[in-house]
Amino acid sequence: MNTATASAAASPQSSREVWLISAGHGLTHWYTATFYLLLPLIGKELGLSYTEIGLIMTIQNLAGAIANVPGGMIVDTIGKKGYLMATSLFWVGFPYALMSLTHNFWMLLACVTLVGIGGNLWHPAAISTLAYRYPDRKGLMLSFHGMGGNVGEAAAPFVIGALLAWYGWRTVVVINVVPGLVMSALILVLLGAFSISHAGDKNAINAGAAARGFGDYLRDCTTLLRNKALILVACSSAFRTMTQVGLLTFLPVYLAYELNYSPFLVGIFLTALQVAGFIASPIGGHLSDKMGRKRVVTASMTLTAVMIVGMVLAGKSAAFVVFIALVGFFLYAMRSVLQAWAVESVPNNLAGAGVGIQFGITAIGAAISPALFGMIADAYDLYTGFYFLAGTIACANLLIFFMPNGEATQTKPVTAS
Repeated sequence: MNTATASAAASPQSSREVWLISAGHGLTHWYTATFYLLLPLIGKELGLSYTEIGLIMTIQNLAGAIANVPGGMIVDTIGKKGYLMATSLFWVGFPYALMSLTHNFWMLLACVTLVGIGGNLWHPAAISTLAYRYPDRKGLMLSFHGMGGNVGEAAAPFVIGALLAWYGWRTVVVINVVPGLVMSALILVLLGAFSISHAGDKNAINAGAAARGFGDYLRDCTTLLRNKALILVACSSAFRTMTQVGLLTFLPVYLAYELNYSPFLVGIFLTALQVAGFIASPIGGHLSDKMGRKRVVTASMTLTAVMIVGMVLAGKSAAFVVFIALVGFFLYAMRSVLQAWAVESVPNNLAGAGVGIQFGITAIGAAISPALFGMIADAYDLYTGFYFLAGTIACANLLIFFMPNGEATQTKPVTAS
């Protein structure tokens, strides 16, 4: 299997896979970043409190948490990863268009629930594909995938912020469906063509899953719940994501409500955060392949906490922008590293389920954070909420101390059943 994987990794076709999958990942994050920018406008129009704004993101991420593990199992048992990625991308984008019809809080919650369910197929399909086609460069390849997300999150606030200068938010969410439809079609056609041209390759993206009993597969999946390395990495990822989602939800609110910035300027700040993350992602991924996962993750988490505190202390000064960029750099430097660390902790044939468990646990953290931040901000102020985020990244770092050194390991063989 390793020979086949290495061969696939060396082919020109596989480079197309990396960039196409990374671009698709960028679109999934494009929609999320768009919604973060729209939240202050929607909140004002609907008269929502900080707690209600936080609850919107909590419901979206809770839906993802519930759907992630079944999504990973679908990837393992069906295969057809290219088709699943195309389906996921469409499912993520379309509910945002439905938001143009919403006029109350509960309709909005229904739309974000659909988004949370649809996004659960992307990461198990994409991450397991890249990790096992590039067994010796997991960190770097997943960092390219992460960079795609950063590009989407960096470009969306800038583009959508400009559109909001001309159109209302309801018109913008309808226009915003178009990029997702185009990318879904590209993934469907190009990755489907790759599957046909490599029909005999068991590692082809759209190859069917191994023929094995579903009962045996479920028994194998239960062993993942006893996998200490996977659970520790997943729980650490959850605390890290609490920091990320809390920041992305309420930084735009802070800039719009407290500093009275326009949507365009808010978009510029969010772009700075993501550009820094884009630069950091391949650096973190490459260093983790060479130096080990634990060193990179521990350093990044420590510095993220320090930079968040610095951001709060900077207040309304010019240094605030610098700290935003530094938070983005260190926060995103570790994202692909944690993903690589988790996927190499499970057998090949359970990769989808392993990624699903990681993202399911991560989504629980993402669901908790905005609601807690909103309640803290309503009870105290937004600055206190940012201190809460510094505490969540510190908890993430604490869990990493219980992990082994985290040197990059060889891909585990597929277990027979």
